[in-house]
Amino acid sequence: MAERRKRMTGKERREQLIEIGRALFAERGFDGTAVEEIAAKAGVSKPVVYEHFGGKEGLYAVVVDREMTRLLGLVTQGMSDGVHYRGKLEGAALALLEYIEESTDGFRILVRDSHAASGTGTFASLISDIATHVEYLLADEFEKHDRDGRLAPMYAQMLVGMVAMTGQWWLEVRKPRREEVAAHLVNLAWNGLSHLEDKPRLHPRSRRR
Repeated sequence: MAERRKRMTGKERREQLIEIGRALFAERGFDGTAVEEIAAKAGVSKPVVYEHFGGKEGLYAVVVDREMTRLLGLVTQGMSDGVHYRGKLEGAALALLEYIEESTDGFRILVRDSHAASGTGTFASLISDIATHVEYLLADEFEKHDRDGRLAPMYAQMLVGMVAMTGQWWLEVRKPRREEVAAHLVNLAWNGLSHLEDKPRLHPRSRRR
C-alpha cells in the first residue's frame, strides 16, 4: 500500500515541512523545536529537512518571512481601502485582528522575540517594518491635507504600535469580537481620551466597498 501512495514532489514536500515547522515554532518557539521532530512529523529523515532549508534556521526564516508578507499585505490593503483617515485606521485595525484570528500560529511566531536566524530581530522591529509600509500611505494623506509629511514616520509608529500591542493582548483573551475591538481602537485614536464615544461603532461608509 505504501508503494502505491503518490510520492510528494519537491515543492509539495517543502510546503509540508513549512506547515509542520510553522505549527511547532508557534507552540514551542525556535529553541524548543528540533529538526528531528520536524522530520518525524513529516515522515522523512533529517537530511531531507537540510536539503530543503539548510537546517532549522533556514526553515524558521522562511516561516517568518511568509507571515510578515501576509500581515503586511493585509494591513496595507486595509489602509488602502480607507477613503480617509478614519477609514484607513479602521482598515488597519480590522486587518491585524483578522490575521490574528485566522492565522493564530503565525502571529504567535511573530510576537515571540524572533530568533537571530530569521534576520528580523524582535517584535518591536517587526512592528517597525509594518510602520514603514504604513508611513508611505500616511505621508500621501498628510500632503493632501497640507500637513507636515516629515511627521508621517512618527504617526505611523504610534498607530501601528497601538494596534499591534492591542492585538497581542487580544490573541489570548479573544473577547470582545474583533469588530468591537477595532471600534474601540478607532475610538481612542480618532477621538482621544477626552472625547471617547460611549458606544463606538465602525463606519463602513468610510471604507471603499
